[in-house]
Amino acid sequence: MFGTPPAAAPTSDLIKDSSEATFMQDVIAESQTTPVIVDFWAPWCGPCKTLGPALEAAVTAAKGRVKMVKINVDQNQAIAAQLQIQSIPTVYAFFKGQPVDGFQGNVAPSEIKRFVDHMAGLGPEPDNGLADAIEAANTMLDEGEFDDAIETFTAILEEEPENAVAYAGLIRAHLGKGDLDLAETLITTAPGALAKAKEVDATRAMLELARQAASAGPETDLRAAVEKDPKNPQLLFDLATALHANGKVEEAVSTLLDLFKLDREWNNGAARTQLFTIFEALKPQDPIVLAGRRRLSSMIFA
Repeated sequence: MFGTPPAAAPTSDLIKDSSEATFMQDVIAESQTTPVIVDFWAPWCGPCKTLGPALEAAVTAAKGRVKMVKINVDQNQAIAAQLQIQSIPTVYAFFKGQPVDGFQGNVAPSEIKRFVDHMAGLGPEPDNGLADAIEAANTMLDEGEFDDAIETFTAILEEEPENAVAYAGLIRAHLGKGDLDLAETLITTAPGALAKAKEVDATRAMLELARQAASAGPETDLRAAVEKDPKNPQLLFDLATALHANGKVEEAVSTLLDLFKLDREWNNGAARTQLFTIFEALKPQDPIVLAGRRRLSSMIFA
């Protein structure tokens, strides 16, 4: 549906041994669409044993935007002579059937990376299908189109089952619909690495806040009660819960900070615990999180 991610390209398709018989196909024909780096080496060449693996690692990291062919000059002397290989290691880069760059001898890892990155820049752009789909699904979430978001995140996970962003997005979509039990099931049964992913961790805090919202009291009544008794910690806590349930996150944080300032030890530090729950449910660089943490720190260390 969204195309295969670049990282899925098998190493065998990116890096291969070639010969005089297959050089035209492996290098000249292949380089018509994707740059091909050719490593001329020999088993007795000491520097080749260092350069070769470093080149392979850099090519693999380019995720399909450049390929590599290895030519043993002892076994392929005619092609080495034709390309005037005077010493090894020698590296040529081909694009559109023509040599476009190259170097001789062993070079520093930083130079290898720069060389491969430059050649990769000539190649095809990576397939951003999944990234674009995730962006679209997140837009659906922001606009309250939860069913569409669920469908899109599910399709993404069919192609990439361990995509933590998509899995967390699926949970958030169910939370948005009010399917709290289903969201909790997805959290508690998250497979493998997903169970420890930071994106899934954030949804645990979202679930806790959603359950609190379900039992939050009327905001208007709680505001009136706090006006009459502004130093009542339970009323302040309940008001903050109602504010958050109504999407007034910044005001909820401010109310909890007021409660913390009033009595930081109330109910086993409930104000601080609730603040951290809200912070965990938001993005780390959210202005509400940054301002809230600064104000809380100033109170703690005052």
